Amino acid sequence: MKFICCGNKGSMPVNDNGIPMDTKKETEAGEPKYGLGVRHWQTFLYFFALTVAYAQRVNLSVAVVAMTDAAAANINFPEYDWPEKTKSLLLSSFFWGYVITQVPSGQLARKFGGKITLLTGLSICSVLNILTPLFADWGGWQLVCALRVVEGLCQGVVFPSIHTLISTWVPPNERPVLGTCAYTGNQFGTIVMLATSGLLASSSAGWPSIFYISGGVGCVWSVFFFIWGASSPAEYKRISPEERKMIELAQASESTSEHPKEKLHTPWLSFFTSPAFLALIIAHSANNWGFWTLLTEIPSYMKNVLGKDIKSNALLSALPYFAMFCMSFVFSAIATLLNKRNCISTVVSRKLFNSLGLWVPMCALIGLAYVDADQSNLAVILLTVTVGFNGACYLGFQINHIDLSPNFAGILMGITNCVGNIMSIIAPLLVGFIVTNEQDVEQWRIVFFIAAAIYLVGNGLFIIFGRASVQPWNDPPAKHRRNSTPQVESQH
Repeated sequence: MKFICCGNKGSMPVNDNGIPMDTKKETEAGEPKYGLGVRHWQTFLYFFALTVAYAQRVNLSVAVVAMTDAAAANINFPEYDWPEKTKSLLLSSFFWGYVITQVPSGQLARKFGGKITLLTGLSICSVLNILTPLFADWGGWQLVCALRVVEGLCQGVVFPSIHTLISTWVPPNERPVLGTCAYTGNQFGTIVMLATSGLLASSSAGWPSIFYISGGVGCVWSVFFFIWGASSPAEYKRISPEERKMIELAQASESTSEHPKEKLHTPWLSFFTSPAFLALIIAHSANNWGFWTLLTEIPSYMKNVLGKDIKSNALLSALPYFAMFCMSFVFSAIATLLNKRNCISTVVSRKLFNSLGLWVPMCALIGLAYVDADQSNLAVILLTVTVGFNGACYLGFQINHIDLSPNFAGILMGITNCVGNIMSIIAPLLVGFIVTNEQDVEQWRIVFFIAAAIYLVGNGLFIIFGRASVQPWNDPPAKHRRNSTPQVESQH
């Protein structure tokens, strides 16, 4: 597989919307090279979709600290007496709804287009975020818990929709780079929310502003995506004919089926009997366990073990995700260089970067387990290494769904994200049961050991069974009707 990082020098034509149009150039080898185009604009919109999604997903992680300890933020706003188990319940409740809509949304995105499902889910979730302070005042933690479940239902469409859109909009040789660019929105949203939420909570606007701002920005994104988003190049009227042809020819080269994607019969049995896909499920689940254990619990760990106040807590909590954001581009550049020089195959590249994304954090977590409470600087460094290197997974399991099956990438992502986010439910709940004394380093050590062990097993199985080639079940035969004549069957 060959990676191409496209750029453009000097001025370039723009379309009627002011978006740069794709221009075709010739490389030294005589191969066509394409500059910035509508597909890059779509990737930019996906980046901000994930920024909004993750900001709304993690805002409660820091907000709950201020909501349960007004003295640490602003005493002029309501304080709720929620014990640690209740807080863990709230932090995990988002994923109860999130896992339910994963697989159905993959099917819906494939049938109706990723734009409709993504826009619907995020716009509703944005409105619900704005209503969170009101719900907390009306019904306490029970109503907030119910609200988070509904938000999870809405956000369950995000990854299957974006995977479907990327497989439709981005040519195979550009997917590692543009896919990484889109998915770094996860970290950007996390960074912005964790870095600013502590300041917002202690400001005159108080902790409710955390939800008002994240929800408001989501509403603004929804307007932009409604106007400029599209499910495919064919639906985007102002795309240049050259770029559309290039994308559609690249998509056609991956499929041997004569039927449109929407008409293909979904090979469910083949999915679950494929060792490559089962290994992908396990790798995704392992990543989610460690990632969400840290994401939901770092604020509490910073406050209770390292003794950081709400403001420094928020900034230091954001530091690991800033490192992940930066490292994602570093790993993408390394992958591009390796593949341009034909140093490694696609499957070796996927396994190499997945190993960097899971096994380096595994070692850092083991080290973190033995850091004393008074070694706060070392703990922050190890947390930063743990989360920062996890960015390599975007070039590992995260893009592997499209490698295995471009036709069913959204459905595969829905399945793995559904199973993986069951881990996201269990992980915070398990922390709530293990960490009964938030200042006990020994109890946190158990949490870190469990995450390290899961990283070890998950990536080990991905190395053994993982694949990066299009699987035979990517092009299943069309579903025949009963009692049809051979002539009619050939038409379906």
